[in-house]
Amino acid sequence: MVVGDVTTGTELLVIGGGPGGYVAAIRGAQLGLDTTLVERDAYGGTCLNHGCIPSKALISASDIAHDAREAEDMGVFADPAVDMAAMTDWKDGVVTRLTRGVESLCKSAGVNLVEGTAEFVDEGTVRVAHGGEGQGSETIAFEHAIVATGSRPIEVPGFEFDGEQILSSREALALETVPDELLVVGAGYIGMELSTVFAKLGADVTVVEMLDDVLPGYEDDVADIVRDRADSLGIDFAFGEAADSWETLDDGRIRVATTDEDEGVEEYHADRCLVAVGREPVTDTLGLENVDLDPDESGFLATDERAATDLDGVFAVGDVAGEPMLAHKAMAEGEVAAEVAAGEPAALDHQAIPAAVFTDPEIGTVGLTEAEASEAGFSPVVGQMPLRANGRALTLNEREGFVRIVADADTEFLLGAQIVGPEASELIAEVGLGIELGARLEDIAGTVHTHPTLSEAVHEAAKAARGAAIHTR
Repeated sequence: MVVGDVTTGTELLVIGGGPGGYVAAIRGAQLGLDTTLVERDAYGGTCLNHGCIPSKALISASDIAHDAREAEDMGVFADPAVDMAAMTDWKDGVVTRLTRGVESLCKSAGVNLVEGTAEFVDEGTVRVAHGGEGQGSETIAFEHAIVATGSRPIEVPGFEFDGEQILSSREALALETVPDELLVVGAGYIGMELSTVFAKLGADVTVVEMLDDVLPGYEDDVADIVRDRADSLGIDFAFGEAADSWETLDDGRIRVATTDEDEGVEEYHADRCLVAVGREPVTDTLGLENVDLDPDESGFLATDERAATDLDGVFAVGDVAGEPMLAHKAMAEGEVAAEVAAGEPAALDHQAIPAAVFTDPEIGTVGLTEAEASEAGFSPVVGQMPLRANGRALTLNEREGFVRIVADADTEFLLGAQIVGPEASELIAEVGLGIELGARLEDIAGTVHTHPTLSEAVHEAAKAARGAAIHTR
């Protein structure tokens, strides 16, 4: 203990106030644990402040402008003006309301909130350094600890974020003007979401990607639809190239050089460069060496189905606990960790955790693909419904996309689904629930769905997998 420290104690200590952390803290307090939450930046974490919420706010706003501009075939003629500064102010207002809501929820549940950076001293205490000069520190003794410190954008060597010309996603979401030319390094979900936003707001966007397609990890026919829509928005792609170096030109713009596998060099000019090559866990601030808790080579902490680490009484949830790095996965893990700490028999089944990409169109997935089902030893049967045959999709002026359901041929148990189209992030929940409940194809096929809705495509895909499709051949 440092001389002059204030020493306090708590039953449950939560380090990090993002989705996993604040949910864990609230759940712990609900279960009667004396709970302390330490947050060094802003309640709600990256997701609420600099990721999920602000990006979806800008996606919604840019969609309104773009859809109005492109609705001539529906008889709507408009050319809306975009005030990026006003749009950013609106987005910030949404974020502020939600962050205040998280803080209020924690206080209402009886969670003790502490601002600062927590570092393990030993297996039962942490030292919290308070921000600001002269603020000092305090030592907190705990019975159980939940690590929920989240993640940060990965920097490409030579492309360190400066907030002016080389941007992380956080800085891109805070822009008050639309760049005339934007270079995006990385065609994963963050790069594709933000590329789409700025293209719809009027920027000339070029995406550089080391691999040979967008959205690595997704099936080809899923990625194809998103890439084709991006092409139609005027987004240019340079695949098989890696960002190598950059420099500022006399006119204030930048020149970025890339290299391919044959060491060929290309150059791109832009006003700003967004680097979106992934995220890495924040575990280097925790003093893990003081408790002999070793992250893996990528910085993640290994956990079991109870969110427990190898160190007795210490849990890890959210991005620090590994893929998938999703806010809702963090929330679910946070609840499980708090319940286990309180002595409840809780565990998490990762099979039914959905994922969504808010590109245009959206992507929603859950469970296994057909290939993954085969590798797992199932005999998969697949049903698919193209959205071009769905009435509601056509009334939304959406023709591209599909709903695909994967099930076990012998038992008809649902195994997974892949959805590409409007509101895919919402539609995927039905299949996720089905997997969680152990539902079969007949359960979805036999459930009457409202007409006309997009959800009818889920119904039809289930019927198609049973060989009983009505609206598809």
